[in-house]
Amino acid sequence: MGINAMRIGIVAAGSPFDPDIADRVKALAASLFPGNPPELIVHPNSFLRHGHFAGPDRARTEAFLDIANDPGIDALWFARGGYGACRVAEAALAGLEPAARNKVYLGYSDAGVMLAALYREGYRVAHGPMCQDIVRDGGEAAIARALRWLVDKDPTALEPSLDGATPAAAFNMITLSQILGTPLQPDFANHVIMIEEISEYLYKIDRTMYHITANPGIRKAAGIRLGRCSDMIQNDTDFGMTAEEIVHHWCERSGIPFLGSADIGHDAANRIVPFGI
Repeated sequence: MGINAMRIGIVAAGSPFDPDIADRVKALAASLFPGNPPELIVHPNSFLRHGHFAGPDRARTEAFLDIANDPGIDALWFARGGYGACRVAEAALAGLEPAARNKVYLGYSDAGVMLAALYREGYRVAHGPMCQDIVRDGGEAAIARALRWLVDKDPTALEPSLDGATPAAAFNMITLSQILGTPLQPDFANHVIMIEEISEYLYKIDRTMYHITANPGIRKAAGIRLGRCSDMIQNDTDFGMTAEEIVHHWCERSGIPFLGSADIGHDAANRIVPFGI
């Protein structure tokens, strides 16, 4: 490990991580930065299995806090999504120490719950690829994008509509809907909110967009952009609208500007969106 190599802690806040996938990510990181590769530190609790989760809630909370509060670690990278972050988010926030503010936190999907909670309290967070994405088709490109942004702040990794002046945030659509009205909801005033989805029925997208656009905080946003909605589940009766038409409909109905597309999604092309400016 080179002098002053970046140290990145990896945590599973929801579903369990696989040691073989961790090894693949570490090997790729070493090949991308042959002179001074980042040190990837996977918390051992991330490999635990407790039903659906990477260990009991307490073990996942401890893993997050061990990495977040370690002053020798520069960034916290979520290992994967799945489900479970909402079960630990409030306890995790309560246990943060001053060293946690000196990090950037990167993830998406279910990890968006943690990003929202952290952003609400003024921490530096970003939507972007997680370690598990290496198993996707073309997934090495996603890992490379994430690491080049974490290590070098590579501007080519960013979602191209970001203008550097308008605050932004990005979420999986269902995840965003489920944090609204809870103590984890950030202030979205004047933000461009980018959303994406995977493997849902279009009627559920419609229901979710009703809930999102009815929220008073969302109605203060500068607008909504729609990322990719992939692998949609076909209902017996055709819904009659595309995902884009659904989002456009609810934006128009609620008075929120629909700003077009965003280059984010549950795929290897998922771009990075730092929250805020």
